[in-house]
Amino acid sequence: MNNYRSVLGNIPPVVKNLIIINVLMLLATWVLKGMGIDLVSYFGMHYPQSDKFRLHQVITYMFMHGGIAHLFFNMFALWMFGRVLESVWGPKRFLIYYFVTGLGALALHTFVNYLDISSMHRAIEAYTNTPAPELLDQFIKKHLTRPSPQVIDFVNSWYNSPSNSSFVPEGQRLMERILKMRMDIPTIGASGAVFGILLAFGMLFPNTQLMLLFPPIPIKAKYFVIGYGALELYFGLTQPGSNIAHFAHLGGMLFGFILIKYWNKTKNTFY
Repeated sequence: MNNYRSVLGNIPPVVKNLIIINVLMLLATWVLKGMGIDLVSYFGMHYPQSDKFRLHQVITYMFMHGGIAHLFFNMFALWMFGRVLESVWGPKRFLIYYFVTGLGALALHTFVNYLDISSMHRAIEAYTNTPAPELLDQFIKKHLTRPSPQVIDFVNSWYNSPSNSSFVPEGQRLMERILKMRMDIPTIGASGAVFGILLAFGMLFPNTQLMLLFPPIPIKAKYFVIGYGALELYFGLTQPGSNIAHFAHLGGMLFGFILIKYWNKTKNTFY
């Protein structure tokens, strides 16, 4: 027990409390799910046009996680890099940075979602003007990762009978259901803020040697951050339908970079 307290005592207060809150929220998610209460749906961030959107989700999404692995890797990075930054900056400044990068991550992620959902609206409008199985098929392939056998059979049936107008209204309803499903997907996790912390560590301690796990080789922090950012950009552009919010990660890094540059120019406002 004394060793446990000693470990917690060595963690700066903001990092320690953030880790505790995130762990408690995952435990609460598990417990309440068994009672029929979905905390992810209530606290996860939904697209603003979704019926499930609530204003508090702008903040609470950062404290929700999809499972133990998701939580562990975020909290491990928060502990590993965040405690160093909090020791250098102090609790207040670190907390400001954490929330600014978390909100910045959400801002870029929501903007990318807006572009994607706007294209879905335009595709539905084009289908409404000139209904065709080809347009429906393109929409499904682009926006539905794993279409059900029923959806595939419906499209194939229309291809086999293209002049049958009875397929038109059902096709539109299907597209609208996919659009609603897309808007109702919650965004959760502290990853955006954690990537902001990673960026800050790389900027403040660029030549610090980090040891990678796979492969187990040393690498300077600045190259690690640049490499991670490049990978996130690549995956964000090549895997637009991914379950991982790559642009949220980039948003955390981008807003972290802007905030650090701003602080460097106005040192008299440091906290």
